[in-house]
Amino acid sequence: MPPYLRHAILGAGGVGGLMGACLAKSGDSVTLVVRAESFAQYPEALRLESPFGNFQVPISKAAEVPQCDVLWITVKATQLDAALRAVTRPEAVGAIVPLLNGIDHVASLRAKYGAGKVIPATIAVETERVAPARVVHRSPFARLSVLSAGRSLLGETIDGLGKLGFECRFVDDEPTLMWSKLVFLAPFALSTTAAGQPIGGVLTDPERRELAIGCVREACAVAIAEGAKVDPNAIIAGSGKFPPGMRSSMQKDMEQENPPELDAIAGPILRGATRHGIAVPATQRLVAEIEAKCRKY
Repeated sequence: MPPYLRHAILGAGGVGGLMGACLAKSGDSVTLVVRAESFAQYPEALRLESPFGNFQVPISKAAEVPQCDVLWITVKATQLDAALRAVTRPEAVGAIVPLLNGIDHVASLRAKYGAGKVIPATIAVETERVAPARVVHRSPFARLSVLSAGRSLLGETIDGLGKLGFECRFVDDEPTLMWSKLVFLAPFALSTTAAGQPIGGVLTDPERRELAIGCVREACAVAIAEGAKVDPNAIIAGSGKFPPGMRSSMQKDMEQENPPELDAIAGPILRGATRHGIAVPATQRLVAEIEAKCRKY
């Protein structure tokens, strides 16, 4: 393995900016892939404001994915197909690490680029791009989980991120890795978006809280049927530790009248429930409320 890795970040938003800034801060080479129309004006340094510290780091930029050891994909699920047009030379990419919300993108990427090239991973964080190359990391945590198959390539990288403040772990079991995020993300995203409230507003409203808890239990039932090891009671207890003002990216998308990642986040639960004959009324109600909001714009 080289003394440092060459990283490319496909997706110059909040998560991509956070990852790019922290990887560069750790000493690795980072290239941010930006849209061709923005390339000339795009800054050549990333600024991060974070509980991990406020700093600025120089990065390279490119309009297409360059030769790299690791390609981190950090776009919205709704933008994935369009973003992948920047991967003009798949053979020049060593490994692909997607940090998208949901589950179904892993199979899609494997079908397109080969199973051996894709290392599934998840990130749990609230972060936002507030200007080109300027990112605000709002949550007090950033939790990165990577399938253990990526340890030999990414072990030193993960150690570096851990030293900056990330909570990092390698997970042996892929269903558990992917569903462990979704079973808390889906109730959080669907509940805050349907209510138009941050998590504190949801948890202090008895009806909204009951729906959110119901969604957790439904998501976990589907996850377990899919082979994942998850504990609904632990997730429900942990939700009370979120900062009350924390908002989901889906909620922010709706407020900005952008397409929400509804299928990516709720779809695996609804489709899995159909496959396994599991009733998911709370999830269905939340999805219906969000769909009704979508029809207004």
